[in-house]
Amino acid sequence: MTTAAAPATTPFRFFGLTVLRTSRLSPSMRRITLGGPGCDGFAAGGRDQSLSIFLPPPGRTEAVVPVDGNGEWFSAWRSLPPDARAVMRSYTVRAQRHAADGSTEIDIDFALHEDGGPACRWAEAAAPGQRLLVLGPAVRENTGVRFQPPQDTGWVLICTDETALPAASAALEWLPAGTKARVWLEVPHLQDRLEIRTEADAHLTWLVRDEGAPSAVDAVRGAELPEGTPYAWIAGESSGVRGLRRHLVQERGFDRGRVTFVGYWRRGLSEEQLREEAARATA
Repeated sequence: MTTAAAPATTPFRFFGLTVLRTSRLSPSMRRITLGGPGCDGFAAGGRDQSLSIFLPPPGRTEAVVPVDGNGEWFSAWRSLPPDARAVMRSYTVRAQRHAADGSTEIDIDFALHEDGGPACRWAEAAAPGQRLLVLGPAVRENTGVRFQPPQDTGWVLICTDETALPAASAALEWLPAGTKARVWLEVPHLQDRLEIRTEADAHLTWLVRDEGAPSAVDAVRGAELPEGTPYAWIAGESSGVRGLRRHLVQERGFDRGRVTFVGYWRRGLSEEQLREEAARATA
């Protein structure tokens, strides 16, 4: 007699979440806490776990995504007219909590800007009871977690702007106790310096733009870094991320394989434009 193997779990799938509550963390950061029955099976891997949210396009009340069971939704979504298909944006799972009754809560922190796009506008207006469709992780080990220090890492370098502050905060909370870390966090305002809990031996430097702080590249370039084998995780605006990576690899001699760099956004371009650019490059 043979036993059939259990079906493999798809790493990502769609979840219909409900806004439970909202809170203003700072002038530039708003937290949306989501939950409800639609959370069943959500399994964030921690650190910089990413997900995609889907919002109604301008003038519409529903986020239209051709969800199917075979994973081919993306091509069908892209084929919809731009004024009809849902607006997709990438965000970080700041935290996931499991209650004793089996319910789940998920926090997503939104960096807000005066000229912000559809996700900023949605976060500003979000209220309990609203629904949000997300494409999120169904298994903890997934490709949406990119903060992956190798086993032989001697110390960690983290550098972000406010868009990646939730991911950096979650990564610092995850780091084992005593891990040596040098951290630069760029934010618009002094009040945006959030409390970060970590058991790592972390030296945090806040770069406040309102206070005339240097760029992240200049701040890191002028710093004395620890001895030992490093791992770097840098995220934020694409041009700044690329500049810092060049500094670490070409000037500091970091092994390029030990530098994780993620462009969360690019100045002057929307996420739709970035996605189209990537599609053309692939073609």
